[in-house]
Amino acid sequence: MKFHVAEASPAEIAASWLIVGCFEGESLSPELMELDELLGGQLSRLSTRDGWPSKRGESLTLHDVPSIKADRLLIVNYGDESSPDLSKTYEILSGVLRKVASKEKQSAALTIPACLIEKFGETVLLERFAECATTACASQAIYRKERDRFELTEVNILGLPESPSNEEAIQRGRILGESINLTRELVNRHPNDIYPETFAARAVDAVVSHGVTGKILDEHLIENEKMGALMAVARGSARPPRVVVLEYRGAGEDSPTIGLVGKGVTFDSGGLSLKPSASMISMKADMAGAATVLGIVHACAKLELPVNILAVIGLVENMTGPSAYKLGEVLTARNGTTIEVHNTDAEGRLVLADALSYAVDHKADRLIDFATLTGACVVALGEELTGAFTNQQEWCDQVIQATRDSDELIWQLPMYDFYADQLKSDFADCKNIGTRWGGAITAAKFLEKFVDDVPWVHLDIAGAAYSEKECASRDAGGTGAMVRSIVGLLSSLNEESSK
Repeated sequence: MKFHVAEASPAEIAASWLIVGCFEGESLSPELMELDELLGGQLSRLSTRDGWPSKRGESLTLHDVPSIKADRLLIVNYGDESSPDLSKTYEILSGVLRKVASKEKQSAALTIPACLIEKFGETVLLERFAECATTACASQAIYRKERDRFELTEVNILGLPESPSNEEAIQRGRILGESINLTRELVNRHPNDIYPETFAARAVDAVVSHGVTGKILDEHLIENEKMGALMAVARGSARPPRVVVLEYRGAGEDSPTIGLVGKGVTFDSGGLSLKPSASMISMKADMAGAATVLGIVHACAKLELPVNILAVIGLVENMTGPSAYKLGEVLTARNGTTIEVHNTDAEGRLVLADALSYAVDHKADRLIDFATLTGACVVALGEELTGAFTNQQEWCDQVIQATRDSDELIWQLPMYDFYADQLKSDFADCKNIGTRWGGAITAAKFLEKFVDDVPWVHLDIAGAAYSEKECASRDAGGTGAMVRSIVGLLSSLNEESSK
């Protein structure tokens, strides 16, 4: 897909689709007024009739419009002009571009409304629009016989000047979109396609050509690392576990290393604490944390961000084979903590425990982990929000601010010490699960035992990472949640260090 920025008149651009915005409560936007003059008032007349897009998200397509070079004119309503909303604009434009991309060899030209430029600035809009075009045109119907969406041949963004900063913004948006697509695609692949060995190979292949060093720990090396918690989860599967370690050194030796840790349970049956079928059908997505980490590293490396990253991805299947770990077993984690197993379906925290310990021992200065960890978080916050938990408020505040800047939804939950009382065991240092009350928090309190005093944020993406339903802006399945936010966070860390 080629992107161009041009100050040309909308009528002068040859494209399959010319996309022009309008707003609630007005007859015609300035861009439509320009076209209306060429059309002898045709648009003014249409704006008073039924079928005109008068409400946010509505659109109207006109074919073979005289005096413009585009094959079709698509008019879309972006909402209230007095309070433009970038997130809603993104969703609306995604829906429009998904429609445009339903046929092969299509191109688009789109105008950016002046009110959006005034509020958000050129580079922010160009980055977001390029990301939007890249993700909207990527089909996640991976296994269907016929494709339902195609990459556009060309996208012209009108009304802005060509400049190095604008070109850089488009490139950032394109790379971010590609990284979100990578995360979504991995989450959506079925479990006979993506399992620990294949995910590990895909992960290294995706980033090693962009200045990232990668190594894969097989089951023997994992045992040598004394990752007893992770190995226990893997015992029930015929698929051996893997741990992927990725290092990106974009900054100097004196710069901090950010540890990104991902839960990669490529299929979760629940183990001996077996899930019901209805709860198991989407458990191919229980590796979304791992896919999120990979998407972030991919974006940072391709953008050549001056940041140091250590990514640790724990990969297992949680199955019910003859060697499956049992309720009542006592496991020894990598940092020496003993864990009494009270539920084999609380396995993600066991995988993360050893991965976090590895990141701490390999000198991560700050940590963020990503995991589809608890249904309790979805019960508490719903399907759209990510839950945040921390041992250091300053670091968590930076993460939360990054999500606000990126229009992603997050909510911090408390970490009072008394929640850890639920994890007390009569036979080990702790249990792997508490009661049903505050389950997302007790899971985070369990993870806290493996990060020492390193500033750490745990992101429970159980609701946000996967959607059972398609929406206007994306397919059902993996969402790529938190990729944009954390790449933005890592970009801002570089800006802070350079001041």
